[in-house]
Amino acid sequence: MTKPVVAIVGRPNVGKSTIFNRIVGERISIVEDVPGVTRDRIYSSADWLTHDFNIIDTGGIEIGDEPFLEQIRQQAEIAIDEADVIIFLTNGREGVTAADEIVAKILYRSKKPVVLAVNKIDNPEMRELVYDFYSLGFGEPFPISGSHGIGLGDMLDEVAKNFNKDSGEAYAEDVIKFSLIGRPNVGKSSLVNAMLGEDRVIVSNVAGTTRDAIDSKLKVDGQEYVIIDTAGMRKKGKVYESTEKYSVLRALRAIERSDVVLVVIDGEEGIIEQDKKIAGYAHEAGRGVIIVVNKWDAVEKDEKTMKNFEQNIREHFLFLDYAPIIFLSAKTKRRIHTLIPAINQVSENHALRVQSSILNEVIADAVAMNPTPTDKGKRLKVFYATQVAVKPPTFVVFVNEPELMHFSYARFLENRIREAFVFEGTPIRIIARARK
Repeated sequence: MTKPVVAIVGRPNVGKSTIFNRIVGERISIVEDVPGVTRDRIYSSADWLTHDFNIIDTGGIEIGDEPFLEQIRQQAEIAIDEADVIIFLTNGREGVTAADEIVAKILYRSKKPVVLAVNKIDNPEMRELVYDFYSLGFGEPFPISGSHGIGLGDMLDEVAKNFNKDSGEAYAEDVIKFSLIGRPNVGKSSLVNAMLGEDRVIVSNVAGTTRDAIDSKLKVDGQEYVIIDTAGMRKKGKVYESTEKYSVLRALRAIERSDVVLVVIDGEEGIIEQDKKIAGYAHEAGRGVIIVVNKWDAVEKDEKTMKNFEQNIREHFLFLDYAPIIFLSAKTKRRIHTLIPAINQVSENHALRVQSSILNEVIADAVAMNPTPTDKGKRLKVFYATQVAVKPPTFVVFVNEPELMHFSYARFLENRIREAFVFEGTPIRIIARARK
């Protein structure tokens, strides 16, 4: 199921980031305690009642040195490209401004569902300020207050009405879906072409369920695959070239639909900060991950080069210590043949389910080896564990008091589980719950 995308659009100083943080709540800090994950606040998961969705704060998209009104226009156009529903945010205290009217014209041409929200309506006496905003042409404006959390429920009800109910995947359960993500010019498209160009691969192109993308179907040794294209990340134009965060937005769509994500790194340039950002989203989404070092043919090598590069990756991507690393060249096709077996293995591990009896033996041995921590005289007691989900493998550990399960001890249990079972390439989630 592909989650709909909501974008918050508006001129500066209308409170976009405040509303964004209100909607996502604590979710923004889900992986802040995972070493090496680089976070930015432009994009996050959220939910409202029974609806899960992703949300974009366009205020976090920097457009370089463009003039004020041009930046507003470009941010609005990026949101239009990416969003299924748009929240058009205005400032009730300042009334309708020329910049609001510019945004309104852009959104009106987009044909996307738009929910108009008037922010900073902090008390009932201010509601009469809302009436001027009918002139923007988007129907009834929703009075809200980001600072007080007033009116957000009614606004989100309206947003949810515009979600497309038919957003499921069109592929069979046994089809392995994978995508290649990474910053521009690391060789993603060359790598896709190299994989599709093999004689033993049957290729056909079908329209993908994601806008602007073509999914490539291939079959190797009887197994069907879908390469989820991120062609939209290569979109030309000043607005897209001036912001690295745009490529992250496009990668997120592909990550969400994938079973396995190939994080592609340029072997010549090495690792930069954006590689970590994009990889961090794949980890947070709970997808299987393979780190692919492309352009390895262009690197001057000795007997230690590969080992040193791998060590450098491990130091930068501490949160992906479970991901296998493959060195290859899309240009020469050297080691391309190693990708499909690795994808198969990671996909299998991602969906692996273990027996509860064996799992609890592993947990008991782990606790015996490293006794549970204490806090203020209270000791964590681990009663039993069970696997509750796959893709990614998720384990619930029943304990006396969940708050005593420190991150470091959960990490220890994860490492023991990894030693006992084959989970290479997939994140593992451990949830502590009180035994009832």
